[in-house]
Amino acid sequence: MTRASPWRRLALLFGSVLTGLTGVLAFAGYRWRARSRSLIESLRRGGDGGPAVFSETGLEGLPDAVARYFRAVMQDGQPLVRRAVFSQRGEFLVKPEKDIWGPFRAVQHVATRPAGFVWDARIRIAPGISVSVRDSFVEGTGSMFGSVLGLIPIMAVEGTPEIAEGALHRYLAESVWFPTALLPACGAVWTPLDGSSARATLGVAGTTVSVDFRFSEDGLVKEVFTAARARLVDGQALPTPWRGRFFDYAERGGIRIPLGGEVEWLLPGGPQPYWRGWITDIAYE
Repeated sequence: MTRASPWRRLALLFGSVLTGLTGVLAFAGYRWRARSRSLIESLRRGGDGGPAVFSETGLEGLPDAVARYFRAVMQDGQPLVRRAVFSQRGEFLVKPEKDIWGPFRAVQHVATRPAGFVWDARIRIAPGISVSVRDSFVEGTGSMFGSVLGLIPIMAVEGTPEIAEGALHRYLAESVWFPTALLPACGAVWTPLDGSSARATLGVAGTTVSVDFRFSEDGLVKEVFTAARARLVDGQALPTPWRGRFFDYAERGGIRIPLGGEVEWLLPGGPQPYWRGWITDIAYE
């Protein structure tokens, strides 16, 4: 029998290592997707109580700016959104110290009764290397996980009051993409601030947060703000002022929603944008 040459043995070894790595990556991806599916299934098990359609009679007693907003984005008889699924693309700040951004794609599942979401994203941080990120608020529990190639954990926070509050802040601010969730019939409590802004407060499973909504002259939400949203710094959740902006409104499923948005932390040294994204597809139930 002819002995394999050193180069052939090296090639066989490299092939074996590559095959093993491919298998490990496939299993890691499967495990990540399985956990996301489990959270989404829990999200969909929520109740469906409450009214079925939007009625302008339900706007009585709301601040004028809020009532004007609902009239601008929906029509009387609009079915209330029970669940939504939407796809996003955009860029995420991956290295703040160098202002380096990475492109991302994400799918988000939302339920409105009770409130909850699962955001599953892939952010490219280098050629051929991506970070999987899952942010969620399901059954009153907030969580945030990140992993390089699905293998190397870089972030894992779950079940703390601060993460629950931060996740519910996000849900409340992003309700402009499924605005029937902001109706009093879905639990939102509105307080006027001035002629063009109002504060929405929402409580879910023992967690209560508020977000300020600022409206443009045409009645649409142009900005959201909270003075203290949880920001993870070295594993610690620090309450930090936070702001989001929305633009490029268009009709989807009979509802006017912003297709574009940007969010930022308001730090002592100035604003630090960290997410810019676009809705590429949305479906309502």
